Amino acid sequence: MSLEIRPVGETEVPDWVRAMRTGFLVPPVAPKDEVEIRRAGMDLARTQGAFDDGRCVGTFRSFTQRLTVPGGTAVTANAVTNVTVTPTHRRRGLLGRMMGNALRAARERGDAAATLLSAEYPIYGRFGFGPASRVTRWEVQVTRAGLDPHYAGPADGGRVDFADGGTVRQLAPALHERLRARQHGAVDRTERWWRMATGDMPQLGPQAWTEPFYALYRSPAGSVDGLLTYTADAVWEAKLPMNTATVRDLIAVSPEAERALWHFLFSIDWITRVDTGLRAPDDVLPLLLPDPRAARVTTDADYMWLRPLDVPALLEARTYACPGSLVLDVTDPDGLSGGRFALEAGPDGASCVPTSRPAELSLGVGELGALCLGDESAVRLAALGRVREDRPGAAARAELMLRTARRPWCPDMF
Repeated sequence: MSLEIRPVGETEVPDWVRAMRTGFLVPPVAPKDEVEIRRAGMDLARTQGAFDDGRCVGTFRSFTQRLTVPGGTAVTANAVTNVTVTPTHRRRGLLGRMMGNALRAARERGDAAATLLSAEYPIYGRFGFGPASRVTRWEVQVTRAGLDPHYAGPADGGRVDFADGGTVRQLAPALHERLRARQHGAVDRTERWWRMATGDMPQLGPQAWTEPFYALYRSPAGSVDGLLTYTADAVWEAKLPMNTATVRDLIAVSPEAERALWHFLFSIDWITRVDTGLRAPDDVLPLLLPDPRAARVTTDADYMWLRPLDVPALLEARTYACPGSLVLDVTDPDGLSGGRFALEAGPDGASCVPTSRPAELSLGVGELGALCLGDESAVRLAALGRVREDRPGAAARAELMLRTARRPWCPDMF
């Protein structure tokens, strides 16, 4: 067999889409409009295919992403997506070759990191990625939750109003940018993202578009500080409503907006159950309820994985909970971002430079990826043998410096 890895040509996009759908267990023949929509969002120079005698048997795509790190600074990341290998061609190193090409190109471009959402846990650690954020999903029984059933609106003088998709496209991008500037782990949303999320552009995937409900929270001063997007089914049993509201998106830039939108959703007549969608593990929701046991966890899992490409740039971009210094010895088998680095950091910023000083903490590049957004514990990784203390107390010091008061959260799938 002649297996070739290369960028995808214009005429090969339909075959690439067929291979990608096959890899994700979606019927392989795509509607013509899906191919056109996908092509419009693809940078062919960053879209790879594995070809066997001219037939695409593996897919890989990346794009530029802005990722917020602790402290609110955004770094440029190489976001990896649409990764598949056709079942007939597994275990031949195709993913490794495509990933290697993409990571080397990203390093040459100056990207600080690469990101992805991993469909399977064991795959991406061998390429230097570490799980950097998690998500939790709750199912809430409204009748048990204990919120005031006579809720008539925010008590702070703000208001919640329904909106249409056009209004959301006009107002919500600026709201999301305000959120991204304060929520580490969040990524940017493009105009294309908002058009697809509001029905202005056909969505990709096997499920047909369903128009959701949109609700905006406005502060007492009139600023749009929150957005809730949800759908609802219509299920009745024995003349009793058994309807579920499913959250597609809930973003807020103030605690008042977040509480008001949740309270609004729980107050809607006939809604007896709420599916929260994927939220931060430390979301306010369960403790917002007078009876937090009404919220049952249905998903608790790793979500965004991160692979450092430029260690100094990545660590200097963020802030740290307390002042401190560490000498990190980072191992990278792929030779992209390893080395020994002296980190001097604090709440106001950081300096990270190569050094020849003795290492205090030794770790792989994937372990650094798991630590750098502040969610993972250096002490726990040391207990697992995945981080080595070369100086006693270094893991505890890393814990104090790197961990964040609130956990990172990526609201988006990409």
